[in-house]
Amino acid sequence: MHARAYLSTRKGLFELQRGSAGWEIGPSHFLGEPVSITLADARDGALYAALNLGHFGVKLHRKDAGSEVWTEIAAPAYPTKPDDSTDKIEWKNKLIWSLEAGGADQPGVLWAGTLPGGLFRSSDRGASWELVRSLWDVPQRAEWFGGGYDVPGIHSICVDPRNSDHVLVGVSCGGVWRTEDGGSSWTVSSTGMRADYMPPELNENEAVQDPHRIVRSNGEPDVLWCQHHNGIWRSGDNGHHWVEITSAPLSHFGFAVAAHPRDGGTAWFAPAEADQRRIPVGAALAVTRTHDGGNSFKVVNAGLPQQHCYDLVYRHGLAVADDGATLLMASTSGGVWVSDNAGDSWHTVSTTMPPVYAACFA
Repeated sequence: MHARAYLSTRKGLFELQRGSAGWEIGPSHFLGEPVSITLADARDGALYAALNLGHFGVKLHRKDAGSEVWTEIAAPAYPTKPDDSTDKIEWKNKLIWSLEAGGADQPGVLWAGTLPGGLFRSSDRGASWELVRSLWDVPQRAEWFGGGYDVPGIHSICVDPRNSDHVLVGVSCGGVWRTEDGGSSWTVSSTGMRADYMPPELNENEAVQDPHRIVRSNGEPDVLWCQHHNGIWRSGDNGHHWVEITSAPLSHFGFAVAAHPRDGGTAWFAPAEADQRRIPVGAALAVTRTHDGGNSFKVVNAGLPQQHCYDLVYRHGLAVADDGATLLMASTSGGVWVSDNAGDSWHTVSTTMPPVYAACFA
């Protein structure tokens, strides 16, 4: 049973600890500094925290298992843009938007997704990073554009637990991409998705889709869930094809999705009103859950605020623990809620945290 979780917020990294009285806020780290994403590496117990220090740039720190000391390590950095480049994007790391561990058979391998749309790989626990040029150099990158930010960004990295060389990433707005050779080559893999914000002739262009978040069901690795700008999609063939799920109540729009670690039919979403009003539907916070692959859903909101609630849950703001029953959700308004029964009921941990960018269990 997980007894610890982490909240990456605009004003620091906060631990959540489960005690005899339930979950409560524990120690803080980097207090006052924006922490964009945190990775708890289950392979060796290390903790990684990405900071976005504005004028001082993007920083990355690691805390090893059993240690209380944070060590600054290398942050992913772009090479110098060639003088003859026609790329309109500045080759500069503006944000670490995603951090993921490599496979269990790849000790030391880390992946990082950044703004402006670059994927980086480290083979030495973050001591050094290399831009994955095979993805950066795909011709379709010229079609990518910002979704939520001014430039494209990689927010989702899904490593296949059966084969560490199989990796799938989500780009806003640049679609879904997968490699089956450890990153040497990449294939756009958004078949079935739809972009209603584009002109009709570009609606199904795979390289301009906006998958807000993609997660894998590790117990059934061929199953992937996607909360997209234009709805909810599910893949049953490891991302080769996507099928739209149209049965979700309240709203098909949102940013966050969590997949059950073993049951490929179960996933949770945090629905919101679309586009002009980024708020919970009807100003009432809710989670929707499916147990049957998206054929049917249930609204699970017991314990969540149902009046005058304007909390939005970001892409990484909804997490499920390895037990498949403990859920953590945190918002842009500093609300934090935990469920110990797969979302049937929720307990408020805090309503006064800084805006939360990401939540994860350790």
